[in-house]
Amino acid sequence: MKKLIFYFIFVIILIFTMPIVFTNQFKTEEVSAEKLEEKFDYGEYTTIKLLHTSTGEVEEMHLDEYLYGVVSSEMPATFEMEALKAQAVVARTYTIYQIRNGKKHENADMCDSSYNCQAWISKEDRYARWEEGKRDEYWNKIVEAVNSTKGKVILYNGEPINALFHSNSGGATELSINVWGGDFPYFQTVQTSGEQNYTSYSSEVTISKDDLIKKMLEKYSGFQINFSEEEPIKILERTVSNRISRIKIGNIEITGVDARNLFGLKSANFNFEILGDNIKFSVLGYGHGVGFSQCGGDTLAKNGRNYEEIIKYYYKDVEISE
Repeated sequence: MKKLIFYFIFVIILIFTMPIVFTNQFKTEEVSAEKLEEKFDYGEYTTIKLLHTSTGEVEEMHLDEYLYGVVSSEMPATFEMEALKAQAVVARTYTIYQIRNGKKHENADMCDSSYNCQAWISKEDRYARWEEGKRDEYWNKIVEAVNSTKGKVILYNGEPINALFHSNSGGATELSINVWGGDFPYFQTVQTSGEQNYTSYSSEVTISKDDLIKKMLEKYSGFQINFSEEEPIKILERTVSNRISRIKIGNIEITGVDARNLFGLKSANFNFEILGDNIKFSVLGYGHGVGFSQCGGDTLAKNGRNYEEIIKYYYKDVEISE
């Protein structure tokens, strides 16, 4: 009899508690679905605070006004309109990504330096550097590139990408992991033809052996080199894009990026020759090589590609959203 009473009570409890359990389960699934459907809100980023590095002053301005200064500073106004539009969308996306993922400056969203953020120039200073008679034409072209892509950003999985860009890839772009160590799936090595038609495609730097030793000792106190050896400088490894990943100079092994910075080279895609008392570096490309190549983008535009096609050529599996 006691067993029957116990089973009866158990069934009653089960009947009343099961709906609660299932209800809570469905509530959890509903919240998770809502989180998955959350979308990036571009409307949050209509103004930015810009740090002027020369004065230390912070100026607040509309995002598009800021982009006029970025595009006119980062890309020649003589480039094709579709390339300028691509640059506008890339610069807008890069700006928003930086704001969302940790500001580099305490009281500002961005600065006007390409070393820390991206280059920016005022309309007045830009006019002063352009040839007379072309100023209004060039400025109107920049404004059109920004305004005609208003609100457009590059998204990967619904989030703005780290839209890195550079001047000239030297024929192929680089993976971000080979430059800074960050691995972003939308950065892939892509081939770009036509970049050799731009002055930024190739360059040379010659330094003396004494200068090389001095520069190495400034960073590596234990550095030693014997130029009478068969290979006092030796390239050990290159990346898929042909940039140097490891190079040995004397008794010190460094990355190609370190060598580029140390010797003032435009790219980590270089060869060298030891000529008497000097070392000559022959360099291809200009910049880190990750993401959008401006010269490559201009070439694609000349070949009939629109700005969205150009962007999707350099950033893989992305969407361009309002």
